[in-house]
Amino acid sequence: MVDVESRTARDRDSHFGRRAVIAALGGNRITYLLSGAMTGALYCALLGLGLLVAQGAVPYLLLVVVSHLVTVVIVYPWYRLVVFRVSGEPWLAGYLRFYVVGAGFLAASLTGIPVLVEFFGIPIMVAQGMVIVMSPPLSYVIHRTWTFRDRGNV
Repeated sequence: MVDVESRTARDRDSHFGRRAVIAALGGNRITYLLSGAMTGALYCALLGLGLLVAQGAVPYLLLVVVSHLVTVVIVYPWYRLVVFRVSGEPWLAGYLRFYVVGAGFLAASLTGIPVLVEFFGIPIMVAQGMVIVMSPPLSYVIHRTWTFRDRGNV
């Protein structure tokens, strides 16, 4: 009899734990952080591949721009459908807002990377990583309040 009661309590606690994990993963902050890591990894992979293939024949800032453009095109649907769960709004308008935000961070990269590389001698990929680390909190706020806000309640 005691075994049944303790097993029931254990099952209830386990169920509560699973619900908490599911609720946390369902929240867009956690999803955003995971998506940001995925986006950063994709961008760094594209930039690293570009640097490897170009071997100095193409200016690294051009590779930064191209990597950024490709990344934004690939990740926008994910942010729209999975992270912020937007529906009922034209894709192009949302993409243009998403790109404007991304262009601001691209400008930060185009400004910050040369300073770190040329003046401080930091390798390109490390410099880009330093610039990227500063963007997620600000990016989340901008995307949440402008890019993907519920326009029906405006």
